[in-house]
Amino acid sequence: MPGTTKDSGFAASNDSGERLPIKMLNDRILVGHSDEDGERRSTGGILIPATAQVGKRLTWAAVVAAGPNVRNMEIGDRVLFNPNDRFEVEVGGVDYVILRERDVHAVAAERLEEGSTGLYL
Repeated sequence: MPGTTKDSGFAASNDSGERLPIKMLNDRILVGHSDEDGERRSTGGILIPATAQVGKRLTWAAVVAAGPNVRNMEIGDRVLFNPNDRFEVEVGGVDYVILRERDVHAVAAERLEEGSTGLYL
């Protein structure tokens, strides 16, 4: 539910191997690291190599944890962000990206189809 504390059940290991819970603060979100840096295909079927120069391309990733002040996204939503404006962190051997809510350009989720206009009133 927007505006409430979200519990993702996220945990990290400390030096002694003990699992410690992680809670995102304020308007921060933790998203799964996307692996879209490799080769990809255009809608016409053309193979675009990883070394091709691409202008400012935004990236999609899934939200895995969110702070208590995040209002417009929930755990499991896919968000669109600029991969150049990010902070990477490793938790339990897995790479994640930390973003502020204001750094997210769009949210994709099935729940958004439930009569939401997407407008701020």
